[in-house]
Amino acid sequence: MSTDVPRRTPKSSRWTGGWYLNARRVDSPNFGPRPAEAVIDLVVVHSISLPPGEYGTGDIERLFTNTLDWDAHPYFNTIRGIQVSSHFVIARSGTITQFVDCDQRAWHAGGSHYRGRDNCNDDSIGIELEGLEGESFTEAQYTALTSLCRDLDQRYCIRFIAGHEHVAPDRKRDPGPGFEWQKLRNKLCDLGWWFPLPASNR
Repeated sequence: MSTDVPRRTPKSSRWTGGWYLNARRVDSPNFGPRPAEAVIDLVVVHSISLPPGEYGTGDIERLFTNTLDWDAHPYFNTIRGIQVSSHFVIARSGTITQFVDCDQRAWHAGGSHYRGRDNCNDDSIGIELEGLEGESFTEAQYTALTSLCRDLDQRYCIRFIAGHEHVAPDRKRDPGPGFEWQKLRNKLCDLGWWFPLPASNR
């Protein structure tokens, strides 16, 4: 059975297969094949910092590559042994690191449901913003996220974007109230993507 997933013919040279050439590449082992029938039409935005509230430590990369020292910080004992990775992480500086080929299924959303479908990992691309749930993000991150989303739209059939809090509302609250959805919507309004409803309208 073929594992190819539907995608657009790129209009730029920013991709080599599912690898984004504007990102620093660090390979994570935490991925698998997408279902043969998967159509990649969703971007899931997350936030992460390790330890929580500390930036630039390198611990996100170590977590996503299974090299984190679980005894290096008390918080790490609460996540000891987990194997996760998003496709991308955007640092506070706006630097983009890619951990998983976008044609593959990264382990970022967990148990999830959105636009009438379960298991959002099957047909989504996960983007982590370095930040703490509920706090603000940098202009450099919004700029990098906007560029990345536009280039994803050139390659994949993206139609939806949501937060981890929208696809797994019983478990997750990221990226949280500090993330400015309207700002991102304004930057991407010409793409015709469906954005999550404001909290007051849900």
